[in-house]
Amino acid sequence: MDLSSELMNLILRFGFNLFIAFVIIKLIYHRDHRDNDFVFTYFMFNSLIFFFSFLLSNININLGFAFGLFAVFAIMRYRTDPIPIKEMTYLFIVITVGVINALSKTEVSYSALLFTNIAIVGLTYCLESYWQKNLLVRHMVVYEKLENIKPENHDKLLEDLKERTGMDIQRFEIRRINFLRDTFRIRIFCKENNE
Repeated sequence: MDLSSELMNLILRFGFNLFIAFVIIKLIYHRDHRDNDFVFTYFMFNSLIFFFSFLLSNININLGFAFGLFAVFAIMRYRTDPIPIKEMTYLFIVITVGVINALSKTEVSYSALLFTNIAIVGLTYCLESYWQKNLLVRHMVVYEKLENIKPENHDKLLEDLKERTGMDIQRFEIRRINFLRDTFRIRIFCKENNE
């Protein structure tokens, strides 16, 4: 492959990669998560991983290199602030897209590459949409009205918890009972408030 066709291949693949990253990051992730710090990080990781993988793909270490790269990022932790699990998942998504789009050369057809990217975008969108609608957040509460622990008073307990917390509690689990202090611990499950 001559220099101009190699450069054109790089530009086309990077443009396609950036388009897929844009759909995942801006249209799926950023729609519900307004944290611009992570948006910047995702675009930069995706672009850097793409170029790194593309430029090293001519060396005969493709598959081992990709797995090694994932291993490095799997053990990497930011020491200043822990990254929430969902944001870490998006980070792995954009890394994966960058590696796939950079390392899939002539052995992989463009239709297979397109299908893989569409599948990743589609799965991300569907799961994000489903989880946003059905996500229940857990909280632990210490509760003192011991008479409401009885099964016949569970409706009363649920109403009291909703009134006290102001949360849309869907269900609860009684975890520990302390008869010495007349308290018990309840795990409540409520709908996440994204507003």
